[in-house]
Amino acid sequence: MNILISNSSDEPIYMQIVNQMREQIVKGELAEAEMLPSIRSLAKELKISVITTKRAYDELEKEGLIETVAGKGSYVASINKDMLRETKIKMIEEKMAEAIYTAKLAGLSLEELQEMLLLLYEG
Repeated sequence: MNILISNSSDEPIYMQIVNQMREQIVKGELAEAEMLPSIRSLAKELKISVITTKRAYDELEKEGLIETVAGKGSYVASINKDMLRETKIKMIEEKMAEAIYTAKLAGLSLEELQEMLLLLYEG
């Protein structure tokens, strides 16, 4: 598992972990039933607080992406196809919202943005 923390990001550290782990699960880089590092181990590896790591794992568990078994650890949850699709759509919406924000800052019109999206989509 590869997680990079940016101290210069506006995003809280626990959300950086959540977003990167979510992306790795959705892409299949973290497989169903794969054991995740312990909260303490991940905190030590990332040089962050155990509380921050616990908060990230709690958030992922709330989203149904991981399961924690007392005394055994945390694992990637089995995800049904509808939930996986919904998670991917949510990720796309977040990235599109960021792109729209940047486009507005650059002074692009909706038509210019749509044209750009069409060109990129068609490859």
